[in-house]
Amino acid sequence: MSYLYVTDNSAQISIKENYVTVKYKDGMIRNVPIETLESISIFGKCQITTACIQVCLYRGIGISYYSKGGSYFGRLHSTGNVNVKRQRLQANLLGSELALELAKKIIRSKVHNQIVVMQRYAKSRNFDSSLIFQQMKILMNKIQNCKDINQIMGYEGIVARLYFQTLGKLVDENFTFQRRSRRPPKDAFNSMLSLGYSILMNEIYGKVESKGLNPYFGFIHQDRENHPTLASDLMEEWRAVIVDSLVMSLINGHEILESHFYSDSEQGGIFLKKEGMNIFIKKIEGKMRNTQHYLTDIEYKVSFRRAIELQVNALAKAIEKNNPDVYQPLWIR
Repeated sequence: MSYLYVTDNSAQISIKENYVTVKYKDGMIRNVPIETLESISIFGKCQITTACIQVCLYRGIGISYYSKGGSYFGRLHSTGNVNVKRQRLQANLLGSELALELAKKIIRSKVHNQIVVMQRYAKSRNFDSSLIFQQMKILMNKIQNCKDINQIMGYEGIVARLYFQTLGKLVDENFTFQRRSRRPPKDAFNSMLSLGYSILMNEIYGKVESKGLNPYFGFIHQDRENHPTLASDLMEEWRAVIVDSLVMSLINGHEILESHFYSDSEQGGIFLKKEGMNIFIKKIEGKMRNTQHYLTDIEYKVSFRRAIELQVNALAKAIEKNNPDVYQPLWIR
């Protein structure tokens, strides 16, 4: 399947026969067969015709909108996959014993995956992470005995601080940072994290919708106006594996440079320039297509994109059967 990313403000997206066509200011034209297209992601202010939007809605092709810097605005989507029965069960998930057990699984897997990613880069930099590893491991084990989700997220917050403080010491010195910063990102590292999380969130959002679930009915994070909480919940186990490791690879592999960023005085943040944005998008799309054997309940390799879909499907089954054992979280090695 094809995933179309458009980052040029001057581009025009239209439909011609069985192709989605992207025309650029320099005269270049890109044609994507409509039968192979899974989604369109638009960064900035490029134009898309009503005819193209209608065809995408009819075919269930999601259209997502981001700012030039990568902040997520929202998406157009078809209502063809709504499953009312499944959503009624989902609405009862919040505050239930099932929600608590699922939260333990997901957040413990998040911590485990953070530990693995951190240790990989600590080893490559000859950094002694043993003490931090022990602290994170203790906190991960405490999560298993939590009595409510607030307690779980309290431990998760402590782990996150330890984790990001350590990552800040493991990147090239030009990209060091102290803590996670958002809206706007205050440094280049956080800028890429925010962009990656936005893309990942949208990816999961689409998979949640395709299974007939409501992206806004979560069970781990607190409800927020206009925020797809369920997509946030399911993203936790994937953050370190897909986005954090990708950002570390881009920096330490010298694929992204300081010159690929600019400072926006109006927003007060650091953002990727067009060239850097294209490098990042190409890298994360390649990552999403990469095949691994990380899911313990299947015997073959799948792409990260397919693995996310399988996890969303497993969550839907766990809700329908009221059984947390149906859901096995991502646990990397």
